Amino acid sequence: MVMYKIVETQAQFKEFISKCNGSDVILHPIMSDHNLHSLNNDICGIYIKIIEGDSYFLSFNHSESLNLSIGLLKDLKCFGKVYCLDKKTINHIFDFDNVYDVSLLHYLNTNKVLDIEKITTNSHTFFYQRYYRFKNINRIIPIVKHIELCDKIVELMETTIKTYQINDVYDTYNKVVIPNLSYIENNGIYVEPTKVDLNHKKHVNDNNLLFSEYNIFTSTGRPSNRFGGINFAALNKDDGSREPFQSRYGKNGMLVEYDFDSYHVRLIADIIGYKFPNGSVHKYLGDQYGIDDYNESKGMTFKLLYGGIPKEVSDNIPFFGKVSEYIKIKWREYKRSFSVKSDIYNREIKGQNLFNMNSNKLFNYLIQLDETENNMNVITGIKDYLKDKHTKLVLYNYDSFLFDYCQKDGKNILNEIKNIIENNKFPTKVKAGKNYDSLVDVTEKISEF
Repeated sequence: MVMYKIVETQAQFKEFISKCNGSDVILHPIMSDHNLHSLNNDICGIYIKIIEGDSYFLSFNHSESLNLSIGLLKDLKCFGKVYCLDKKTINHIFDFDNVYDVSLLHYLNTNKVLDIEKITTNSHTFFYQRYYRFKNINRIIPIVKHIELCDKIVELMETTIKTYQINDVYDTYNKVVIPNLSYIENNGIYVEPTKVDLNHKKHVNDNNLLFSEYNIFTSTGRPSNRFGGINFAALNKDDGSREPFQSRYGKNGMLVEYDFDSYHVRLIADIIGYKFPNGSVHKYLGDQYGIDDYNESKGMTFKLLYGGIPKEVSDNIPFFGKVSEYIKIKWREYKRSFSVKSDIYNREIKGQNLFNMNSNKLFNYLIQLDETENNMNVITGIKDYLKDKHTKLVLYNYDSFLFDYCQKDGKNILNEIKNIIENNKFPTKVKAGKNYDSLVDVTEKISEF
């Protein structure tokens, strides 16, 4: 029989640590405000279940209990394996090693999101609906109801842990992809407080930082990025919605964006082993189409890549010949095993949750996944390079990276970042400005800053 214990005093906590030291656990934090980002929030309580053992609720900020000191969180590093629903959230709160994201485990094996949205209790439904304008509602929802909710969530997590095996692909995503996205989220992006929409003010912390939230559980593996009613991956360039985003370093900083040039075309070429000559990819291909206009050539390239490559094109333009062969190989692989693997991390795209697939659609999905995995390698390099610097990576959007640059780091850092991103393969254009709405091209004079 599973036993439950509420831990609310230092003596009880000491006993808990002694009993649980070295144990593998499932851990689920309850934040005080369920509407706010974990980086703009505090902990109400933590539900911890020892694998094949008892369950505990550690109370840190709840109206029904005495509450533990937040300083005791550091002592929770005593566990063995820590299984959680969302490793990014855990990374924002704890300094744990050996954390395993159960949602990720489920998604990589099924291509479906772990269904917890409908898991609730009558109390949670009542309080969230009745007091939706109030802050920190989780502090007054009865602890026993939090435990009831966590029981249901943990039961689903336990089933997932027992059903699916951890493999190399999971290991890569768990140890590389999720920490990289946690890193960007943690940096936050500075906003000018006088220019923030009233609907978004509650999501801005005391340091005027707004936090994004990446979601990798998408059909193609390309992360979405939205939180608090803001779609960070699709901020409008024309309506002023980018203007509030500025440098946290004021006059001693600026926002700098690196944008890949012809990213997908060059990435595809890298995957299939085709070498473009130096210079514009679209001009090079335009010459082979007999098209002089850059934009027309660009449009033709993407029409061919994702709309279908006619035989006469694959026969006469070597790049498209190799692309066509690659598409055929991947489509045969998909039809044979109802799945296909990415080219960098070897991740499977499974057919269970894909609809109306054809060879071109599959190719599009694969390139988006390869794009994401290449970007993760880039972010790993950036993260390592910036670990002792003030400059921060604050936003990543498919083919671009936005940095909050600090002048204290010197001018050369901008060139070094450029070299890391390009990796001698993928040239970038660079823009800079006082805010995200006023970026101008500085590619040719980046070293002057």
